Amino acid sequence: MRAMAGAAPSEPRLRADARRNSEQIRSAAIGAFQGQGLTVPLEKVAQAAGVSKATIFNRFGGRIGLIDAVIEEVVARELFAVIEHTRSVGAVERIAYYLTAIRDLQYRQPAFNDVLLQTYPHSRQLMEICRVGSEANEEFIAAARASGALRPEFTAGDLHALVLDNALALKHGTRPPRDDYDRRTMYLLDGIRGRSAASGGR
Repeated sequence: MRAMAGAAPSEPRLRADARRNSEQIRSAAIGAFQGQGLTVPLEKVAQAAGVSKATIFNRFGGRIGLIDAVIEEVVARELFAVIEHTRSVGAVERIAYYLTAIRDLQYRQPAFNDVLLQTYPHSRQLMEICRVGSEANEEFIAAARASGALRPEFTAGDLHALVLDNALALKHGTRPPRDDYDRRTMYLLDGIRGRSAASGGR
């Protein structure tokens, strides 16, 4: 029997539409968050996805649910790769690689600064990233101090403060040219290096 004109779509069709909408929203959110940070208006995400803002709430429950759904692709995957690679670097060079990579990620990914600043503390995924990052800071600072690669008075708390200060400057200040930014990273590293790093490990 042919379907009556104007009949409601079938359940499989509705499920397919819902999946398509969800994937469109996810893709739009990843692009928007990577380019503009986690605070980008949801209207922009909806517009890029070709749906209404209400659809985002229907599918993800709002901004927090959307962040939890995509934060791995936006921030976590790259940050965790940095952490894992840092563990493979020699003890003397390790902290220099780590700090340079973190500052690079801060410059390129506005969403990473929102994570560091815990802009949305109700996001469980965001807070888990913060926990992993904090443990990595403690690990790398302890190893660098033990190897003499850092000034002995430099602590994980100092690194945390420097990273947060940078996050605030990038989020609320004027973004410097990349060359200037990288030059200041070198100044920062020169200021915290210990004797073994300054002498090339000799």
